[in-house]
Amino acid sequence: MSRTHPPAKNERRKVLGAVVVGTTIEWYDFFIYAFMANLVFAQLFFQPAGPAMMQILSLITIGISFLFRPLGAVLAGHFGDKIGRRPMLVLTLLLMGLATTLVGFLPTFEQAGWFAPIFLILLRVLQGISAGGEWGGAVLMAIEHAPTGRRGLFGSFVQAGVPLGMLLATGVLAAIRALFPGDSFLEFGWRIPFFVSILLVVVGYIVRRSVDESPVFLEIKETAHQASAPIKQVFRKYGKVVIFCALVFMANNAIGYMTTGGFVQGMASRPVDATPPGLGFDPVGVQLAAFAGSLSWLAFTFVAGWASDRIGRKKLYLIGWGVLAVCTVPLFLLVQQGVWGVALGTILLGAGLGLTYGAQAAWYAESFPASVRFSGVSIAYAIGAVIGGAFAPTIAQALLQATGSTWAIIGYLLATVVISVIGTLLLKERNDIPLSIDFEKSGRWETWKTGDPVVAEAVSTR
Repeated sequence: MSRTHPPAKNERRKVLGAVVVGTTIEWYDFFIYAFMANLVFAQLFFQPAGPAMMQILSLITIGISFLFRPLGAVLAGHFGDKIGRRPMLVLTLLLMGLATTLVGFLPTFEQAGWFAPIFLILLRVLQGISAGGEWGGAVLMAIEHAPTGRRGLFGSFVQAGVPLGMLLATGVLAAIRALFPGDSFLEFGWRIPFFVSILLVVVGYIVRRSVDESPVFLEIKETAHQASAPIKQVFRKYGKVVIFCALVFMANNAIGYMTTGGFVQGMASRPVDATPPGLGFDPVGVQLAAFAGSLSWLAFTFVAGWASDRIGRKKLYLIGWGVLAVCTVPLFLLVQQGVWGVALGTILLGAGLGLTYGAQAAWYAESFPASVRFSGVSIAYAIGAVIGGAFAPTIAQALLQATGSTWAIIGYLLATVVISVIGTLLLKERNDIPLSIDFEKSGRWETWKTGDPVVAEAVSTR
């Protein structure tokens, strides 16, 4: 029999609240940086590189953080499998908040020379390490507390942190741009969203400290069945699973970073005579349009989590890839039509993004056994982010400058969809597989298939 009591409904609600609040704050921090990299960092930190390179360098700093996500995933995965899920959730939140707040205090290139971009990059690296460790812990807290048959829905609350973080970031940025128009935004207004982070982190810290540890980890601790080197075991036993999971995430991350990375907003709101030139639309209107797109993403994230519990993760994903491909094709044609076009384009895109993101937490968690689950999901997510979104805005800008056409960007994004479809077909579906350490020790983990009977004694969270 399971050694831990099933979590009560009240505790499950607290856990879902904690992961949503904390994950939203994490992604708010991450996206505010990406927005500013598209809007002002080229002028503030990289102007000496010249008109042709300063925007590219600014966008590269977005991607640099992704290169350090695997390090964050390794560290958080190792200690998350050894000392618990909850401590790593608190630590990653504090690290992200500190790094984000300090960006707001940085001097510009004019004030500090090359020290300014160097410190900017160092803080972005800390953001990357935090983001690499955050997601895996939030996923396991939600999924390992979830009742069997509702993991997709519970996991979608973790996934909702991304569109909610986007909503918060776009809302704050729209307000700041309205309060600090023109040059005043460039002079000081851009710093305020970074200062806001410290207030959000205090709230997130209080909420996350209030929840109980995952029942699966408590069971692992009681049985002393912790892996001595979880990272090594993940790659030795489940290397293919890590790669397939990463491929599944690739297209969603690449296409999502057209908006979460601020590329669309930057293109739409930069002045026509700027370097690089934009479309010159009202900046506040563009941010509100992106806000509407985030609402669409949020709604379809919950739809996907709920639907995956009923029709299966793989079938839901294959439907989602079709929707995402269809909605990606007209994106830039719509964006060029004005603020209403930005809104319609991002709303359509949000539907495809939500359908290919909401079920990810459940599918990842069900792909790795209890003793190495934190390491497995964290590393797979980090690798998927690197190959997908790390340099997506940079690649998009380079393709635009090289060809003068947004169709080259569309071709690149659709190619990532093809790769993710392949990953989806290769990744094994394990809906409702028992997640407990007892089930892993029984030897049935490797042979279990979706549809096999679930043995009550092997399930720790029902």
